[in-house]
Amino acid sequence: MTTEIDAATRTELEAAAFRRLVEHLRERSDVQNIDLMNLAGFCRNCLSRWYREAAEAQGIALPDPKAREIVYGMPYKEWQAKHQKAATPEQQAAFAAQPKHG
Repeated sequence: MTTEIDAATRTELEAAAFRRLVEHLRERSDVQNIDLMNLAGFCRNCLSRWYREAAEAQGIALPDPKAREIVYGMPYKEWQAKHQKAATPEQQAAFAAQPKHG
């Protein structure tokens, strides 16, 4: 088995890993974005923003709502209504103590 990875294969592997991450986040709707932010420093919204920024870097106009729908698997407002819970004071305090994310 070789460990050499050409650029095209690397892109395919990265895309597969991204798709699996998105699938996992869709399956784990019980995990709140604020928990992701507090533990990992990014959330579904960050991922959708990075997707939008990558599209824009390729000259593709992708509005935030569409990028979020790609990550969430549904319109963001629908996901919020179905899955988002109010943040606890502890979650809010942990979030406030985190370095600001970009």
